[in-house]
Amino acid sequence: MHLRPAALSLFIVSIGASCSLAQLAPSQTDALSKLQASQNAAACSPTDASSCAQAAAKLMPLILGDSPMIENLRRLTDEIGGRVTGTPEMAKAVEWGVTGFRAAGVDVHTEKYTLPVTWKEGATRLTITSPPASNSQLRAVSEGWGPSTPRDGIEALVIDIGTGSDPDFARAGNLKGAILLVHSEIGSTWADLFNEYMRPPGIIARAAQEGAAAILWTGARERLLLYRHTNSLAGQIDKIPQALLAREDALKLARMVAADPGKVRVRLSMPNEIGGPIAQENVVGEIHGYEKPDEVVVLGAHLDSWELGSGALDNGCNAALVIEAARAVKATGLLPKRTIRFILFTGEEQGTIGSFAYVKSHTAELDKIRGVVIFDSGSGRFPGYSLGGRRDTEAGLAQILKPLGTWNVNQHTADASFGTDNFDFLLEGVPTFVANNEIANYLANYHAASDTFDKVDQRELKINTVIAALTAWGIAERAEPIGKRLTRAELDTLVKETGLDQQMRLLGYWEQWQSGTRGRKP
Repeated sequence: MHLRPAALSLFIVSIGASCSLAQLAPSQTDALSKLQASQNAAACSPTDASSCAQAAAKLMPLILGDSPMIENLRRLTDEIGGRVTGTPEMAKAVEWGVTGFRAAGVDVHTEKYTLPVTWKEGATRLTITSPPASNSQLRAVSEGWGPSTPRDGIEALVIDIGTGSDPDFARAGNLKGAILLVHSEIGSTWADLFNEYMRPPGIIARAAQEGAAAILWTGARERLLLYRHTNSLAGQIDKIPQALLAREDALKLARMVAADPGKVRVRLSMPNEIGGPIAQENVVGEIHGYEKPDEVVVLGAHLDSWELGSGALDNGCNAALVIEAARAVKATGLLPKRTIRFILFTGEEQGTIGSFAYVKSHTAELDKIRGVVIFDSGSGRFPGYSLGGRRDTEAGLAQILKPLGTWNVNQHTADASFGTDNFDFLLEGVPTFVANNEIANYLANYHAASDTFDKVDQRELKINTVIAALTAWGIAERAEPIGKRLTRAELDTLVKETGLDQQMRLLGYWEQWQSGTRGRKP
C-alpha cells in the first residue's frame, strides 16, 4: 500500500507530473549501452574517489541478464499467494524471503514483533431481503480487520448517505440500526486512491456515533471487481462491520433505495475469524560496510499483501526486487562503506505495523541510519523518488543516479505522506526515499482479485531493481551522509508545510505524534 498525497485543497502538497513521462521506447532497451555512454566517472558524491558509475556497470548485467528474480516472484505469488499478516501464508512468505537471501549469499535474520489481532474473512454474504428482486445475492467482501456480524447476520433497512458528507448525513435522518450505503467515484488516479483512505474515518466515526449497524462501501472499480482495504490503521478491529460491494451491485442497490425509500432491506453476514496477539517477523538481509559498519542504509519493501489476489503488484514484485538488489550487490564483489540492510517488512497493510516495530526496536541507532529507500507502487516506470518533505537530499541523490541520466530518473518530488514503510522513519527525522513509480496498471489491480503474477511488467521491474540497488549503494558509499537527521522542531515545520499534520489528524495518528509515542520526541 503506497499512497501519494493528491493536490487536494486539504493538503499542502504536490506530487509533480511524473506520470506524464513516457515508457522507455523499444530502442532504449539496451540499458547497458546507455549506461556506458553516460558513465564519465560519475562519483557517488563530489568528494568521493570511488565511482557510482563503476558500481552501476557491475550491477546492470547482473540484474538485466538472467537472474532468479522472476522465478522467485512466481513462487511467491503462484505457490504461496496472498499473504495476510498473521496467517500461515505469511509464515511461508517469511521463509521464502529467508531462503532468497541465503541463496544470494547474504546474511539474513528475522526480527519479531507482536501483531495485536489476527483476522481472516469468513464467508461474506449480502442478500436483498425486501422488496423481492432478481439476483438478490450481491457481491461483497469484508473490510480488512472489520468485526464479525452476529451469528445470524444483520438484517436491516438500507439508507443511502451519498458520499457521506455532513449534508448527506443530515438528509439521511435517523440511522439507528440501519445499514448505510456510501457512494464513490470510479478511481483512476493517485488522488482517487488517496481519497478512498481519507474519507472513511470521519464517516465511520459518525455512523458508529449515530448507531448504524454496518456500512456498505461502493467499489471504485467497474466490471464487478472486488478488492480489500482496511480502514483500521493500527492493527485493531474496526468500530463497525463494513463491506465493499462490487460497483455494479452497489449502484443497483442505490437505484432500489431511490425507487422505494424506507423499504429496501438486506441481510449482511460476515463471520470473520478474529484471534488474539501473535508474533510476526520482518526479514532482514545485511551486507556489512567495511569502513563505517555502524552506519546503515535501508532498502525495503513490504512482503505482506491482501489475499483476494496473489499480491504481485502490491507488493510481491518489490519484495523480489529487494532480494534481487541484495544478490546483485553481493555478486559485484564490491563492499560498501556503510552497511546496507535489505528489509522485507510485514504488517504494512494493517498500518505499517512491522516497520513501526522495527523503528521502535532500533531507536538507539536512528542517528546512524543514513537513508531509507522504499519500493511499494508496483512495476511501473520509475521517474524519481518522493523525498519525504525534504529538498536537502536531492542534490546527493542526483549525484548517485547520474550514471542513469539517460533514463530520466531524477524527477523527484518533495511531498510527504503516510501509507508505506518509510512513514515512521520519516517521523523520526531520517532521510527517506519512496519510489514514485508511474501508475501503469497498479491502481486498476490494487488490492484486488486481479493482482496476479501476469500483471507484473518484468522488464520495468528489472530496470527498477537497478535503480534501487544503485540508490542504496550510492547512499552507503558516499563520503558524507546524504542528509542529516531532522530535529523535532524541524519535523514540526515539515509536517505542517507538507500537510502531513492534516493527514495524521484524520487518520488518528496526531495524538501519538504530539505525545511523542510515535515519531521523534518533542
